[in-house]
Amino acid sequence: MRVLVTGAAGFIGSQVSGRLLDLGAEVIGLDNLNPYYEVALKEARLARLTARPGFRFVKADISDRDAIMGMADDCKGLTHIVHLAAQAGVRYSLIDPYAYVSSNVMGHVVMSEFARRIEDLQHFVYASSSSVYGANKELPFSVADRVDQPDSLYAATKRSDELLARTYAHLWNLPCTGLRFFTVYGPWGRPDMAAFIFTKAIYEGRKITVFNNGEMWRDFTFVDDIVSGVVAVMQKPPTDVTPPNRVYNIGNHRSEKLTRFVEVLESAIGKKAEIEFAPMQPGDVVSTYADIAASTRDFGFVPTTSIEEGLPRFVDWYRDYYALSASAA
Repeated sequence: MRVLVTGAAGFIGSQVSGRLLDLGAEVIGLDNLNPYYEVALKEARLARLTARPGFRFVKADISDRDAIMGMADDCKGLTHIVHLAAQAGVRYSLIDPYAYVSSNVMGHVVMSEFARRIEDLQHFVYASSSSVYGANKELPFSVADRVDQPDSLYAATKRSDELLARTYAHLWNLPCTGLRFFTVYGPWGRPDMAAFIFTKAIYEGRKITVFNNGEMWRDFTFVDDIVSGVVAVMQKPPTDVTPPNRVYNIGNHRSEKLTRFVEVLESAIGKKAEIEFAPMQPGDVVSTYADIAASTRDFGFVPTTSIEEGLPRFVDWYRDYYALSASAA
């Protein structure tokens, strides 16, 4: 396999790249190392990959048509593209909507145009999000549900990606699979997500904010399970349907109350959190919960990591990365 992974310095992209190298694939990692969160963390993830044979890094922005199309000669022989680069975060989309349209919509179009020009490419896999379910009330979220009521600009851009992929599959016979990820956490995670935000605040003795007065549930999915899902899906393009296009949920199939998530984190850290409850934030949703029946049926996807196992593994990584002692809390 020769695989192009976009967002290779990102949380999920770096670990997908590592798993592919473990499987003997040649990996071209693409990332623009943008400063949405600390670049040093992205560089540290990347350093773990560049030290390995079979990996090559390209610094470029997916929305830069000239830069991406200029990679064509170097990318001959690609068998797969795993497109994970995006402007992430529901809340930041309220601050800088232009970044989301540029990266998540224009970037997706540019990568799709690039993909359709790669001769013999077997599969274009891309990241969607559970956010596309928006205002849906029925749980668990099924891929058969309507997804035409996004509650955030981020969600709207991810739903746009799904529609664009279907169009490219129809027009160019490009095999496309979208993966709706559900709240991913784990070692090397993103600093703008709950596990990281809460852990940092607890260690620093600051309050953590829990929205909707604690009445929030999330399908927290450990990164190793996500990576297993991505790699399994990547190797099975949707060539049995016309157009060759499908969307799947990749989640834990278990919805945890956020206050329970905090309790497990407190236990792993060894210190109680000081919690400040707050109203619901614009663009947020109360619950996420993945129906993964299709992913299990088609790829044997079965997540195995509970928050009771996964959160201590995140805390161990956090302590090690920031050189904290177990007594630092």
